[in-house]
Amino acid sequence: MVEIFKTNVEETSESLLLLQKLSIHFPEHKINFDLSDWEKILRVQGKNICVEKIVQLLNKENYLCEVLE
Repeated sequence: MVEIFKTNVEETSESLLLLQKLSIHFPEHKINFDLSDWEKILRVQGKNICVEKIVQLLNKENYLCEVLE
């Protein structure tokens, strides 16, 4: 399963910190950012993806995060 999120993460350094935090909560998932995309895509691949938790974690760090449908 793959979930794709729109974010407002701008800098590579920001994405690296967020990847660290996300991988602590979701160690079995493959997670990456595509900051070259205009929607600053966060892609999460794995089983049983908890969309709400991912959005909540990024929001807690003061970033926009919403599922792309």
